[in-house]
Amino acid sequence: MLSTAQHADHADVVIVGAGIAGLSAAHRLTSAGVTVRVLEAAPVVGGRMATERVDGFRLDRAGQLLSTAFPELRRTALRDAELRLFSPGVLVHAEGRLQRTGEVGTSPHAARGVGVAFTVARALASAPRPRHLDQARLGASLARLAGTSVRRVLARPERAAVDALHSRGLPARTVHGFLRPLLAALLCDPELTTSSRCADLVLRGYARGRLCVPAGGASALPELLAAALPEGTVRTGTRVTDIATNRVTTEEHGEFRCRSVVVATDARTAADLLPGLRVPSFRPVTVVHHTAPEPPLTDPSLVLDADRVGPVSHTAVMSEVDPSRAPEGRALISSTVVGGLPDDVDRQVRRHLATLYGTPTNDWELLSVHHDASGIAEMKPPHDLRRPVRVLAGLYVCGDHRDTATVQGALFSGRRAAHALLSDLGIRPGRVTPALEAAA
Repeated sequence: MLSTAQHADHADVVIVGAGIAGLSAAHRLTSAGVTVRVLEAAPVVGGRMATERVDGFRLDRAGQLLSTAFPELRRTALRDAELRLFSPGVLVHAEGRLQRTGEVGTSPHAARGVGVAFTVARALASAPRPRHLDQARLGASLARLAGTSVRRVLARPERAAVDALHSRGLPARTVHGFLRPLLAALLCDPELTTSSRCADLVLRGYARGRLCVPAGGASALPELLAAALPEGTVRTGTRVTDIATNRVTTEEHGEFRCRSVVVATDARTAADLLPGLRVPSFRPVTVVHHTAPEPPLTDPSLVLDADRVGPVSHTAVMSEVDPSRAPEGRALISSTVVGGLPDDVDRQVRRHLATLYGTPTNDWELLSVHHDASGIAEMKPPHDLRRPVRVLAGLYVCGDHRDTATVQGALFSGRRAAHALLSDLGIRPGRVTPALEAAA
């Protein structure tokens, strides 16, 4: 009987989709000695974590934010990822002015994260008419969250995030003046309808780390993961049309034989391949990129809008955060709109940015508009943060729609799918095993 590794169209496992969930699963499997083939319909890896190159600019299509506290960023090849940090805290535009708030520590260790979370209160003290009791409550709330284990967060009663935040003694002006715009940026949920457990996990990561982006664009992460896999593992430009537990059929290259299949696509594509999978509701997300002769802000900060006077949820001068994203002497401003796309998106976004940055935007040039009607999966309660990844023995599914709709969630779901598959094959994760024999 031949090993699957001995035929170009055979592998122990075929993974459909070369986004970060599928690539994460591929790393877990190859490290256990399992031969893997990753099939991607697009010409490049990455899925939504794609970066477009235009006239020397590197423009992310999704604009997802990371935290240095994401555990999966410290695993596999992502340990070598070069991250660009935002300034501590965020700049919130409230009552007509920018105010720095939400400063936390830079250490990934829980003990330090708990201690420095109290600096939120000190940062807020610089705001006009400081409300010291509000500041202390907010600082104490983030401090407790930073020191709470994930297990305890997941055991908390679940409700809408806005209700949970109000129930913790935080006044409405704190929720709407800081936490709402922050979660609008981290979860693309300005109405705070997300499950309180999901929101707490994201706020926990914020309190324990620093907001960041990959150097050179979002595509750097999947490219790093793909480059670290054995040569020939990933095949792009290959569209899968049908799957079974022991084979995958493609438009371009016929049939691939295997022993197990992992579907690591977006939720809608996964449901097409695996009828019966639930497809969540989505929020549309649009990322708008502008260039300007001069940066409107020389601080590498994330700018949030608490006043909600325009379409922009959050924005940043990305050329200050990561200079490699723009040609020398040019500023790159990247902004995110959550919800429906206005017909005159460029004019409305530039008008809003003029308010947020306090500078004219008439001479700014529009570089690109990336609209995704399925930008981010909604996570309204009840939301299963650990949706099953095993459909049946030999057939698995992963992606941020099986976990939290974040980069961390996508990576972790890939790891869970790989571990479930290895368990079904009788292999302990991390154990190097000879290539499996092909099914008869």
